[in-house]
Amino acid sequence: MKLTSPASIQLRWISACYFFFFAILGVMVPYLGVFFENRGFNPQEIGFLLAILMATRIIAPNIWAMVADRTGMRAQLVKWGAAAAAISYLTFFYNGSFTYLAMSLMVYTFFWNAILAQLEVITLETLGENTSRYGAIRSFGSLGYLVFVVGVGFAISVWGTEILPYVGMVLFIGLLLSALPLPSQRVVIKHATQKSPLVLNKALFWFLISAILLQMSAGPFYGFFVLYLKQSGYSEAIAGIYVALGVLAEIIMFMLAPRLLGRYGVNWLLVISLGFTAVRWWLMAYFVDNFMLLGISQLLHAFTFGLVHAASIQFVHRHFDIHHRSKGQALYASLSFGVGGALGTWLCGVIWGNGSGASMAWIAASVCAFMSMVAVFFIPHESRLSHDSID
Repeated sequence: MKLTSPASIQLRWISACYFFFFAILGVMVPYLGVFFENRGFNPQEIGFLLAILMATRIIAPNIWAMVADRTGMRAQLVKWGAAAAAISYLTFFYNGSFTYLAMSLMVYTFFWNAILAQLEVITLETLGENTSRYGAIRSFGSLGYLVFVVGVGFAISVWGTEILPYVGMVLFIGLLLSALPLPSQRVVIKHATQKSPLVLNKALFWFLISAILLQMSAGPFYGFFVLYLKQSGYSEAIAGIYVALGVLAEIIMFMLAPRLLGRYGVNWLLVISLGFTAVRWWLMAYFVDNFMLLGISQLLHAFTFGLVHAASIQFVHRHFDIHHRSKGQALYASLSFGVGGALGTWLCGVIWGNGSGASMAWIAASVCAFMSMVAVFFIPHESRLSHDSID
């Protein structure tokens, strides 16, 4: 079934929103640690500040999801979130104290992190029965991440880390301009005589436990990867290329994900992906000086994020009815990227110390990924996506 012309136009703007949203992530996640280090903060303070970036995902998506599911104003919320994030990001230009930067991060990331869950719901509802196209749309986000993680790496090598706020401001404005053309009509939700309650069943429970553990395992990567490579003798530009290699693998996986999900189902693909993730962090702990094994570890990002995310978004979409779809995506985002990401980043900062605990942080990450894989075995097999459900 081909999408109608208005839907095709809307998907173009949605793709642009993904591009700028994840381009911002490509600036913040790899380089904020270096940015804060150059402003004189120690690893524990850096871990705490980066945890705020993740922690606002716990509250923001859920608050906005309740409003979205009650009002159907999903596109409007994306626009308002983008506008508020761009305005509040201006506070990041001031070279303030630890407390000031913590407050700045808390405010603008609250609005920024509220956007993605709504964007995911809008995308899947626009696609309708063609959810197999999700990977192609979402890959524009990966492209934005790839372009800017490489570009900013080279920019920092030339102009220093203080270029970050300026690049970020341009991207926040781009996100706002991409969100403005999204249709503003409310989504009409036909309420049944007795609306079904939001139920956390066994499949969802173990899925969310696995997601939290996975994001905890990613704490060293999200917060300290570039610092780790610098400590091992690599430049920011080279570090950016390694990050981009992982994102390129992720984009390719997004294209392959529909067929893989249709053939093997969610459960086994999650097990395989999380197993590779545990191996990936183990390689980071012991073989960072080997440029080939470092490259292989980055290629495994295709599984760590690409395949896991494609499966997870559709898993959540199918386990919540139309009355709770925003809440479902928000619950997934807040518990995995929020709780898991914040805990992982904060704990990594504690273990990291002055850099002497770096290898131990990656080993702890590998253990978390392994535990995430074990949790998948408790997800009932009836939760797997059939071939018919994604094509």
